[in-house]
Amino acid sequence: MKKMQKDPKMLEEYDFSNGVQGKYAEKFEEGTNVVVIDPDVAKFFPDHDSVNQALRSLTEIIKSQKSRIG
Repeated sequence: MKKMQKDPKMLEEYDFSNGVQGKYAEKFEEGTNVVVIDPDVAKFFPDHDSVNQALRSLTEIIKSQKSRIG
């Protein structure tokens, strides 16, 4: 296994000796959006599924409002 060069800006207490290079590369290539939400909002959403469910519900409301207007 090829050893990686140390980054002089990296703190000594960071230990990546058990890390796996490219572990999430395939998922990233598929298209992943990362959105950071404020802590006061995040406390209502324990995981990504709950966020997606809430956003899907919101999109349905938006669609129904748009169909009423025009």
